[in-house]
Amino acid sequence: MIVSNLSTLATLEPKLRALLPAQLYVGIWVNPQNELLLEVVGHLQTLRYLLSDSVPRQVVSNPPLPGKLRYHWEEGTLLFTDLAGFTPLMEANTAQGSEGAKELLSILSGYFAAMIDVVVKSGGDLLEFTGDALLVQFPQESDNGDVGRAIRAGLRMQRAMGDFAHIQTAQGRLSLAMRVGIHRGRFLAVDLGTPSRMMRVLLGETVKRAKQAEGAGQVGAVCLTEEVIQLLGGVFAVEPGKLGYGLVVDNLSDRRLGEYDITLNKRRRVSSALWFDRSDRALLDKIESLVQELEPLASYLPQAVLKLVVENAAQRSIPPTFSPCVVMFVNLSGLSEFIDQVQPEQEAAVVAQCNYLFSVINGMVTAVGGVMKNPTYHLEGSVVVIYWGGIDTHTDDASRAARVALELREVVQQSWLNQMAKGAIACQIGIAQGVVFAAEVGEPRGRREFNVLGDVVNTAARLMTKAQPGQILFTQTLYESLRQQSTTSTQSFRYEFMGEIPLKGKRQLFPVYELQSTTPPKGDGSSQLNGH
Repeated sequence: MIVSNLSTLATLEPKLRALLPAQLYVGIWVNPQNELLLEVVGHLQTLRYLLSDSVPRQVVSNPPLPGKLRYHWEEGTLLFTDLAGFTPLMEANTAQGSEGAKELLSILSGYFAAMIDVVVKSGGDLLEFTGDALLVQFPQESDNGDVGRAIRAGLRMQRAMGDFAHIQTAQGRLSLAMRVGIHRGRFLAVDLGTPSRMMRVLLGETVKRAKQAEGAGQVGAVCLTEEVIQLLGGVFAVEPGKLGYGLVVDNLSDRRLGEYDITLNKRRRVSSALWFDRSDRALLDKIESLVQELEPLASYLPQAVLKLVVENAAQRSIPPTFSPCVVMFVNLSGLSEFIDQVQPEQEAAVVAQCNYLFSVINGMVTAVGGVMKNPTYHLEGSVVVIYWGGIDTHTDDASRAARVALELREVVQQSWLNQMAKGAIACQIGIAQGVVFAAEVGEPRGRREFNVLGDVVNTAARLMTKAQPGQILFTQTLYESLRQQSTTSTQSFRYEFMGEIPLKGKRQLFPVYELQSTTPPKGDGSSQLNGH
């Protein structure tokens, strides 16, 4: 019977390889008897719950075949949030090591659980976590009811922040606060990628405008674009904000704000009906069925993150850590504007080229041990966040990041997508190095994602905004690492010190370098990271 079991498992082996923890994977090949088959079934059922909580609801309810491209235009209201006060909170807990990481995760979990609860009960769909931020969609309603839902959700979320205004830490009392931005319009929802890595991406100016509304807002307020204000019809009071934006006046009593719009289960749960047939044949059939269900969900996680989830499935959580990390922010400037200008007859070709470009970038990053997060939006436009460390740390992560940045810039510049856009798409890249908080953020038993957070992430993002199209800026810390690594490597980099510049959130001027190439022209006298 063992031989027969091995024969059946062999057909599933390429897929099981990524879905089983190392010890269990080895066990079923050494001794594929009934007890171990039953253990595999239990693990895969647990993994099904975990992965269902790690991807957007739209993917869970209607997963595409891995590697199959699909897209459609949607309309509705988008709500972006951003958390203020996280960096001091992280610094207050870093010195406490693993216990500090657990305490920090507990605070964040309470915050996300409260916000997600409001979102779900207000009729919103949580699309993604962007660090400590959230992107929420309120599907279009014929009477613009989606706008009202979004605004009421934003007000409720801001009221719920009162629970996080006084957080006691070893360094004294700290607080968390939040900005909320709302915009309404049409955007392109795309599922793209390869069988090993799928991504759900929203493209277009509407998403960018929603993010900019959050950036233009104030802590504690809900900020609206002018287009949204024009749709309100006087239902909500709005005071002037920055040019082109308004702030909702929260002068509503609890009664006027009303009960939640709807009540939904937090997530659609997979049936947990008891299953009694434990024969080898039935177990093998069950394993095959579970693998088919898991394959599309698993493809939406970066391979390194999927491995973490799989190895920690029995505990149903990934231990949080403070970890050294190199973080890269890449803004594909011009992409969102180009998407909105595409004619219907060009859509399929443009989406296919987006698919190719994002898949190539992910392949480049994965090949050198990095993690590419799902493309998202920043104030500047479409952004790709990449990191080394946080999960697997290498002694030459700085060099890996520098090589990818240079190659990525060339790939974007030479891409067919950029040619279709007549050269309007360019990279702005910022790279920073330091300690991050690496953890599964979100609801402890609900929607959550693995993320890296902290000042290093913020610094990389701010350097990206300072970069000109085609420019790669990096920090003094990364410069020092590149110099140290160049003594044991044949890899050299050409760079230029750009001086000290002001960065948002930094009290002092910040030293910045520009990465230019891997091999400087002979005899040009340029500074190199392998010596001067």
